[in-house]
Amino acid sequence: MDTQVQSFAVANLRRRPVVVETGGFVAGFDPDTTSPYINYATPLPGAVPTGGDVAALVAAFRERGLKPRLEFAPNAAPAVEPALRAAGFGTEAVHEYLVCTPATLVVPASAPVVETPGTDEDFTAVDAALAEAFSGEFASSPEGAARLRRLERDGGAVRFVRAPDGGCAGGACCSAPAVGTSELAGVGTRPAHRGRGIAAAVTAELAGTMFARGARSVWLEYSGEGSRRVYERVGFRPEGTRLYLSLES
Repeated sequence: MDTQVQSFAVANLRRRPVVVETGGFVAGFDPDTTSPYINYATPLPGAVPTGGDVAALVAAFRERGLKPRLEFAPNAAPAVEPALRAAGFGTEAVHEYLVCTPATLVVPASAPVVETPGTDEDFTAVDAALAEAFSGEFASSPEGAARLRRLERDGGAVRFVRAPDGGCAGGACCSAPAVGTSELAGVGTRPAHRGRGIAAAVTAELAGTMFARGARSVWLEYSGEGSRRVYERVGFRPEGTRLYLSLES
């Protein structure tokens, strides 16, 4: 599964508005944001980069005023981590990823109604709710709402549960499938609405949507044991790890 997840990471970054490919790496950039969670690179499966390859990758980030940063499944490209560490890259995080298939998916028996955003107000509300859910890790913005709309338009999916005030209580999104799999990300619930099954409902709905579109699996990363239990209840199982490395100034 590591190679499939890594192949997906490559395909997904190639969807960015600006793509730079150099020395066995693919870097994806979005000029509308400086967020390191959107502007990053990943290696091709099996890549064996030289010091010069890493230097060229770093230069692609520096010339845009961005922190050099990579996300990848290390077992899919074993030579990459040593080359990056030799250039001074340090560990930002190590995340286990979980995988769901049509055979393991469990749809919650009792769950809140899950909707697809259809208006600008809906996309804005989802973006704002996710920003709140992740404690300001990123700010809500018109550009963030536009990215969600483009994701839905281009074969991915955004789902949310509506709050009593008409806004968004919580939601998540899934990238369009590639190489048979899809990444589910940004599962977040506003603090006032937690404990009501929202995360499980949107996660199961998104996985089912991707399976209906032909994906053979859906994968995600989790941030803590609480979220891991939610995902396992709807059919996600441990499969591997992903490594996040970055280079400080």
